[in-house]
Amino acid sequence: MSKPKAPKPEAEAEAGAEGAEGAPKKKRSLVKMLVMFVLPAVLVLGGGAYFFLLSGGEEAGEGGEMHAEMAPPPVFLDLPDMLVNLSTATGERAMLKLAVSLEVPDQETVAQIEPIMPRVTDNFQVFLRELRVEDLSGSAGMFRLKEELVRRVNLAVAPAVVKDVLFKEMLIQ
Repeated sequence: MSKPKAPKPEAEAEAGAEGAEGAPKKKRSLVKMLVMFVLPAVLVLGGGAYFFLLSGGEEAGEGGEMHAEMAPPPVFLDLPDMLVNLSTATGERAMLKLAVSLEVPDQETVAQIEPIMPRVTDNFQVFLRELRVEDLSGSAGMFRLKEELVRRVNLAVAPAVVKDVLFKEMLIQ
């Protein structure tokens, strides 16, 4: 058996030089990463906090309370409860009872919508009668129903705007 040859002194010197250079490169790359990523993030967050505190100080009244006139409270308009037959492929009887409120920006919008409430109710009734029980299943069905009712009510009350349709009650039998 032959013994493994000992590395030459030149090879050891080269390996030692590479190892010595490898450590400073790692140290430099760590410093570069800190400067490139951490420093800007700290500056952005610190600057944002500074402006947030600065703007909060200007809006604060006596005792540090915020002004109450930031946004007016929403106004809600209740629609009459609706009871409709749902479409079924099997001929079984299915009913939907729905109670909703409309969220509007202000009381003036309520005054604009109330005279045309029969149109809103009619649009809802016509749409709801075409629904199937499967259309209303799950949260996705509720979300689609809400979006469609918002779209239909805004078409009916234009130029007034309804922000949202809120479900108070929904019963399927």
